[in-house]
Amino acid sequence: MPTTRKPRTRLLALALPLLAFLLAGCASQIPGLYPPDPVTTEGASTRNLYDIVFLIAVVIFFLVEGLIVFAVIRYRRRPTDTELPPQIHGNNLIEIVWTVIPTIIVLFMFVVSWQALNTVDARTADPTVRIYAIANRFSWDFIYLGPDGKTPLFTTDANGDGVFGSLEVPPGVPIEVQLHSPDVIHAFYVPQFLFKRDVVPGQTNTFDFTVDPSDAGQTFRGQCAELCGVGHYTMVFEVHAANSMAEYQTWLQQQIAAQPSAPPSGAPAPSGAAPSGAAPSGAAPSGAPAPSGAPAPSGAPSGQALTVEAKNVAFVETSLQTAANQPFQIDFTNSDAGVQHNIEIKKPDGTDAFRGDIVTGPTTVTYNVPALPPGTYTFNCTVHPTMTGTLTVQ
Repeated sequence: MPTTRKPRTRLLALALPLLAFLLAGCASQIPGLYPPDPVTTEGASTRNLYDIVFLIAVVIFFLVEGLIVFAVIRYRRRPTDTELPPQIHGNNLIEIVWTVIPTIIVLFMFVVSWQALNTVDARTADPTVRIYAIANRFSWDFIYLGPDGKTPLFTTDANGDGVFGSLEVPPGVPIEVQLHSPDVIHAFYVPQFLFKRDVVPGQTNTFDFTVDPSDAGQTFRGQCAELCGVGHYTMVFEVHAANSMAEYQTWLQQQIAAQPSAPPSGAPAPSGAAPSGAAPSGAAPSGAPAPSGAPAPSGAPSGQALTVEAKNVAFVETSLQTAANQPFQIDFTNSDAGVQHNIEIKKPDGTDAFRGDIVTGPTTVTYNVPALPPGTYTFNCTVHPTMTGTLTVQ
């Protein structure tokens, strides 16, 4: 009887590893079970490590479960069995095997994990693009720096419509990102980067990444991955990879040309140091320029002047009134240090009647609003849609 079972046992021993390899390959095609395809050099290293660990886990799982099933079936008790099968006690060879094999696996995983970590944490001495990223509650400011890594060129910031930060990068070259938070702990996370890095107040965390040239032209969604308050869900941003370095350079020159002729004073602190002149109580660093497009009063004051204050991520004044068919002004005070707000007025049908530029607090600006026909309007903050109020025009 035992001799007839040996070929089946050998076949099963060969089939289990093959089945494990097959299922490991199929798992990569199941959404949610496997990480997304990496789009950066660093992400590719992380994905390779995941593949190795996943394959080892699958082989061990099916080997162990297969042996359990085999033992249950092969050595099950039959009606004719009256004695226990032969028992194995004190087999030195088996003891050595099941001690040495796990040790080899652990050492191997240590080595490949160390190599992957070194690739992810590797820094470039002279990155092509340097960006100073400020995570505010609840949006992102990306300050592009000059070749010296200190001089701010311009800022891309929250633009609303579900995206509260935008990052433009060239493909195939190293990009340095310095992370700063003026308030609480946030996290920079792009799923397709297979990477997350905390943004800690009082500490500048720096990392490099390189977008694979084959992924040029794509847009990758990012988010804050650290619960940072009631508006945490709104802290999303986009990373867009230009089609080529030439396209990126064109975009870069356009952004620089759009800035005021006088460069902003100060600059973010270099990597490894807190921003110079950082304001207390969560204020944005003095070295960081205000987001581009900050509004300024245009023309002489006209019509009625309304006052609105944003404080603690809410409007203090939630009910406003003004005369119909007459332009008016809104003196808007953003009292939330390091947080971006604005005022957007919606028509009764939900379309925009007016949208003020987004500003980072603490600051005060004046919005010149065109004449509105009679009716009841709603106003809100583009960055924080939960901040709402009512404007009655009559």
